[in-house]
Amino acid sequence: MISWQNQKRKLSCSATPKLWFTPYAWAKLQFLRDVGPSEVGGFGICDPNNPLLVQDVELAKQVCTMTTLDFDDESVADMFTRHLEGGRSPDQFARVWIHTHPIDSAKPSVVDDETFKRLFSASDWGAMFILAQNAVSYGRLQFNVGPRTSIRLKPCVDYSSGFAASDPSRWLAEYDTSVRVEDPFQRQAVTVDAADWHATEWVAS
Repeated sequence: MISWQNQKRKLSCSATPKLWFTPYAWAKLQFLRDVGPSEVGGFGICDPNNPLLVQDVELAKQVCTMTTLDFDDESVADMFTRHLEGGRSPDQFARVWIHTHPIDSAKPSVVDDETFKRLFSASDWGAMFILAQNAVSYGRLQFNVGPRTSIRLKPCVDYSSGFAASDPSRWLAEYDTSVRVEDPFQRQAVTVDAADWHATEWVAS
């Protein structure tokens, strides 16, 4: 278990605390941002020795629009149970909430802040990260014990760590399984057809 006393001391000594991503996780997050017309949300799967190093982004079932996302609570609970039974601690899968904005603003909405509070108010800490278009991002680390405080986070890619190759086909399959996009004006689903999507069209920003 990471000592957050030591981690908080390190953060307090840094002018720009960082949320780290492996190249694999960063590429996947950019893919998820760009593959559909809506927001997309997931949870950071983090290094067992560093809860602020995201190694993967895992999706739960959700209904999304251009400006909102709503997780299926049962799907989130199933995901958490699976990780616990697999030997992971909550610090590794249940503390970093990540989502995208399909516009060039990463400012959290009122709904974003309410969702963050609902997901993590019972935890000793939690982090929210938003990736928007044009590499615009917003990150915040919240401590809910002791002198409650929040710290802004800057994203950084850890190229020194080992990482798997990108896998757009697998990422698209996960997206198709987990994400239902709705048009709030027409109340109908918008689908992303894998046959019409080409990996060569995706360029990392």
